[in-house]
Amino acid sequence: MIAPAPAKINLALVVGPQRDDGMHQVATVLQRLDLGDRLKVEPARETTVEGFAGDTIVRAALDALSAPHGWRVRIEKNVPVAAGLGGGSSDAATALRLANAQLAEPYPPERLHELAAQLGADVPFFLYDGPQLATGDGTTLEPVDVPQDFAVLLLLPRDAAKPSTASVYAAFDARNGAGGFAARAAALLDGLATLRRPRDLAALPENDLARSAHAETLRALGAFRADVSGAGPTVYGLFHNRGDARRAGRAVKGLGRVWITIPAWYG
Repeated sequence: MIAPAPAKINLALVVGPQRDDGMHQVATVLQRLDLGDRLKVEPARETTVEGFAGDTIVRAALDALSAPHGWRVRIEKNVPVAAGLGGGSSDAATALRLANAQLAEPYPPERLHELAAQLGADVPFFLYDGPQLATGDGTTLEPVDVPQDFAVLLLLPRDAAKPSTASVYAAFDARNGAGGFAARAAALLDGLATLRRPRDLAALPENDLARSAHAETLRALGAFRADVSGAGPTVYGLFHNRGDARRAGRAVKGLGRVWITIPAWYG
């Protein structure tokens, strides 16, 4: 079986205090993109993953299924690694979904969600269609009605290196970033309740984990919203149409790698 493994952006990311399980409380809006990897998964004598030498999470996802055989996986990698776009999580969820569909007795959706949650907070999102509000540790999902008629510019700044997720959260804790979490989470929910047009996304809270001066650059070039995705370093800008996004892309191409894409409803 073959399927796309789409990237995502966080249209908003509000982070709260650390929970008893060591994870942080979050409220985030996850949006799938029409940009992604592509996976082929088929039963095999033993599990092998081709196309991306750095993979560990796809293998872990397949091991979680406890199948009576292995799997042969081929990944066509298009999403940059460690960029805040969820490429690894999407690969894992896609492999999990494709392999599960080929089992003699597939796991039900709720069990597949549980397995995905054990792999990473973003992984369950890629099992579902449409934008989702993720809360708790990020694995509690609720569909949200987000306008989909806009274009997305992604900018991965030149020479940008993403620190480890643990260090990003450690820095967040060190600056007492969780202060005022309840108010910011409430502002996020209020913003979602009043979403009618794409430009209404501009009212959502900014990313709590990471900021970038490039976001202001994209706003100056016409983006009605610009922010960092996840823990970064990718910065996104939302534009009313592809033409505006392309013009902005030409203006910032000297800053790093640029992609122009659109929202996607499903994988």
